[in-house]
This record gives sequence, C-alpha cells and structure tokens, in this order.
Amino acid sequence: MANSGALVLRIEDLDADRCRTEFREAVVVDLKWAGLQWEEGPDCGGSFGPYVQSERRAYYIAAWKQLRDAGLIYPCTCSRRDVLGALGAPHQGDEEPIYPGRCRPPGRVIPEREEPAGMNWRFRVPDGELIGFCDGRLGLQNAVAGCDFGDFLVWRKDDIPSYQLAVVVDDAAMQISEVVRGEDLITSTFRQLLLYRALEIVPPSYYHCELVADSRGERLAKRHDALSLRALRQSGASFPA
Repeated sequence: MANSGALVLRIEDLDADRCRTEFREAVVVDLKWAGLQWEEGPDCGGSFGPYVQSERRAYYIAAWKQLRDAGLIYPCTCSRRDVLGALGAPHQGDEEPIYPGRCRPPGRVIPEREEPAGMNWRFRVPDGELIGFCDGRLGLQNAVAGCDFGDFLVWRKDDIPSYQLAVVVDDAAMQISEVVRGEDLITSTFRQLLLYRALEIVPPSYYHCELVADSRGERLAKRHDALSLRALRQSGASFPA
C-alpha cells in the first residue's frame, strides 16, 4: 500500500527461471478474479513505474554503490553449498542459513569495483545488535544480528540483486507505507530494516499474517497445485465477496 492510499501491484520477476511471461499474465488475471483492484501496476501504469523488477536495474545498482561506498558490503565467493558445509548440519526450510564469515573482512573495506557482476555480495550485519520492530499483528518482534541471522546476500554472482535489496529499494521508490505478508518473512524484515537504515530510508510498517495451510496444517506450496488460485478458478469456484 502506497502513502497515497493506492494499492500497488509490482511484479517481482528477478529470477528468470521461475518468472515466465505466462506466470506474470496469470497473476493479473487471478488477482482480479479474487476481487483485487490496484491503482498502480504494470497493466495500468502509475507515478512510480516501471512496476516490473526486471526493468528496474538502475535503481538496484545505485543502492549497491551506496552500500559499497559506505563499506557495508563485501564480495563473497561462497556458494550456498559452501555455507551449509561450513555449518556442519543440515538446514531446513527456505530461510537463508547464517553465514559463517569465511569471506568477511576484519573491518570495513570499500571494494574497488564499479559493477557487482561476477560474485556474491553480502551485507555486514552489526554483530550483537538488537533489531526490533512492532508488527501490526504480532506486536514487538526482536532479533539479534549475527545470532538470529547473519551476513546476508544483497547481490548474486549471476548479476541479480537479492530479494532483500530489491524490495527495500522498490518499496522506498514507490513510497510504500504498509507491507502485509506471511509470517515466514519476519526474519527478512530484520534484514530489510538494516538496509533501510544503511540507505537512510524510513521503513514502512509491517503486518505479518498467518500462513495459509491445508487440512493437515501444512503450509500451502507449489506442490498443492489443486489449491492454487488458477486451479480453483478453472474448476468453477467463486471467490466470496
């Protein structure tokens, strides 16, 4: 939701393998079927376009350079497999594992690179700092940087900004005032709050919802295709008013 009270539709398609054109078109159709109507978006325009992340690279590069010039990020050659191997234990779920610090320099360093392409880039979290925010549903939420989450990716070696960086940059540029999303992203909020501070941006307010679950209480995922909006619509189901 933007500061103007407008509902904004933004297509987050940075992962090209998972975000095909037909999926993007289906999002618009399915959300309209569910009764949502937005004032700004890729299909209707608005003051803060483009509303497709793959068309917003210049914004992300500018943020990367700001973080680089402040010495808050560093290049990292570790793959996800390297990180998991260093931890010595299996990692469950989609949450980013805590980085063990193999490539972390001892102090702030300003890398002499003009572009991020070719390697991973991590944000150096302030170890031991208590990060908190008041969630609209869950109340006060706290986490300790370096303990509950570690140095996180802001740019991938395949030259794609991370989710964490992209949504912070876009929410700020589009003047988003309220973010409503699933409670599985609470840890991401702590990371994003550090990016807001580093980029000298006022963060939006947050409301983390309960996750939608099936009859057994398991979180719905892509494997539950029969319960997708597209499958329900095609089966003749109607969305309650």
